[in-house]
Parts: sequence; C-alpha cells; structure tokens
Amino acid sequence: MTHKHDPRIPVTLLTGFLGSGKTSLLKTLLSDPAMAGSAVLINEVGEVGLDHLLVQQVSEEITLLESGCLCCTVRGDLARSLRDLFMRRLQRDIKALDRVVIETSGLADPAPIIHTLMRDFFLAERFRLEGVVTTVDVRNVHWQLGQHDEAVKQVAMADRIVLTKCDLADSMQIAEAEERVVALNPAAQCWQSEPGKLPTGLLEGMSLYDPVSKTADVGRWLGEVAIDEQERLRARGGVFARPALHDESVSTYLLRFDEPFAWADFSRAMDTLQSVVGDRILRVKGLLAVRGEDVPRVIHAVQHERYPDSSLPAWPDDDHDSRLVFIVRDLPRSVLDKAFAAFCGPSDPLPGSRD
Repeated sequence: MTHKHDPRIPVTLLTGFLGSGKTSLLKTLLSDPAMAGSAVLINEVGEVGLDHLLVQQVSEEITLLESGCLCCTVRGDLARSLRDLFMRRLQRDIKALDRVVIETSGLADPAPIIHTLMRDFFLAERFRLEGVVTTVDVRNVHWQLGQHDEAVKQVAMADRIVLTKCDLADSMQIAEAEERVVALNPAAQCWQSEPGKLPTGLLEGMSLYDPVSKTADVGRWLGEVAIDEQERLRARGGVFARPALHDESVSTYLLRFDEPFAWADFSRAMDTLQSVVGDRILRVKGLLAVRGEDVPRVIHAVQHERYPDSSLPAWPDDDHDSRLVFIVRDLPRSVLDKAFAAFCGPSDPLPGSRD
C-alpha cells in the first residue's frame, strides 16, 4: 500500500472519438507553459499538426516543444515508449518528466492502454494513471454514442469530459449533449470548451488525493450528487430525455457500506465479479474502509483488471463509510449487491434502482 505521497509519474489518458476535437485540445495543452516537464505520447495514426510548436529535435522520436514538453510519436509498443522515456530521464538525457499525456486514436478503446499501465510490472512501479480525459463533439454526440461502442467506452471510462465545438452549437444542443454524457457517466466532471483556451483546472485534482493542495473531495471525485439524482429518477420510474440508443445499456451505481471490510473478503468479492462479469464492468472506483486500518484504501478497476493497492494518508472527512461507484453494461445492480453480501456480509446500499 502507498500511505505517503505517491512518487510515481502521473499519466493522463486523452481520448475521444474521431472528429471530437481531441487534436485541438491537445494543441492547447501543449502550448500551455504549465505543461513544462511533461511528455506527450501521440498515437502514430493521429494527425496532430504541431509544427508551429516544435522548436528542437531531441532524437528521431522525441521533439522538444516551446513549452518544455517532450512530444513523442508512438510507433508500435506503448509500453516500450514509456520505458524509453523513463530510462532517458534516469540517464539525464531529458531534464524532467513530471507528467505523461497519452493521446489515443479516435477509434481506440481506452481499456487496453489502462491494462498496459497496470499489467506491466516495470510501468506499474514507475507510472500511475491519474485519470482519463474524453472529448465529445456536442453536435454529433447522439450519433457517436448511438452507433459506436468505442465512443461509449471513452465516455464511460472518463474522469473528465470536455464538450467541444460549443462555439458552433446552440444552447439547446450543448444542454442535450451534456445531459447525454452525464446520464452515461454521472461520476465524471464536465467542461465546455472555448477555442484556443484550456479549461481551467482540467488536469488538476483527478486523483482523489492531491499532494499539493492536501485536499480530497470524495463527493466530487465519485460524482455522488449526479449519481444520487440518477438513482432517484430511476426509483420514480423516470427516464432520461434521450433517444433509446446504444448506451441505454450502461448504468452507474453507487454502493455504500457502513461496516469496514475484511480485505480478503472484499478481494474475493471483487475477484469473483471481475472473473465472471468483468467484460460488463466498464469502470469501478471508490474509497474503502478496511478492518484494522486507520486510513482508507482507494479502489480502481477496469473490466478484469484492478489497479495496484493504494491508500490515502488520512480520511478526508468525517464520513468513514465505504463507497464504490460501478459503471456497468447490461449488469443489474442486484448482481453487485449479492456478490458483496455473499463474501462480505449484508450491505447497506443507497435506495434506488433494484433489478
């Protein structure tokens, strides 16, 4: 477990469907002086067009940008590119490596990249996934989510969602787009983009605990308010004002437990869920009270994979209940409740949709 500041290099995954404005957001990121000391891995099929930002060729694959960022084109293996970056820093070929941003192709499923960061022992020891940022074109959100499974996963796995092309849409289009993505992933924070301007605080505080500000806002991190509203709507038999399209099968559940877990029991419950229905679990995150431990553990999982164990240095507030957010596809909440009840004893879930 990690009880102190995590020394690993934070990694931000930037994803978004074709034409969603991901390239424009990346250009804005790279022109920001605050990104100095960062490295950006750009998928080889992307057409980023950063010529106006390039000032010095460091090597065949690495270019130094005016902001101080290192811009790298991924030719093949992502794990190898990350290992090379780390070794260059270790050998002082590059001055700093404070953050890595990985830009995916528009058709990419984020899960394999996340799995790479968790499965590769060398990478897991040196890098940590801080969060997933997804761009969504407000003018085409219904078509993209309705027709493409990759777009649904990109939104469902996001920690931050940037609504793009807002300057080309009217207020109703923007409102409908935001309603659609919040219904799909109420745990994610949502921004409206402005041309050439980086959304304020976009890359800050994605991790539950920010070692710089020493703050941990569990409710914001979990998206509890939005999830509660969604649960109440389901309980009343309500439906969201959106077409019955591709992402209707995706649901978000917030589970609370008022008694601490035995870690072995919780692990068995999660292992069973991930081995049996892992393909239907898009994302899990939460805060866990463990018997015999004074500080909470932070839980992250994607499909069949669970992130390495980590802990906060202290409880962030007076609420010491365990809270787990599951974003799932075609999976009733009752399956989750039964798994934890079977391995960990009775649970105390929030009122809401019961399948």
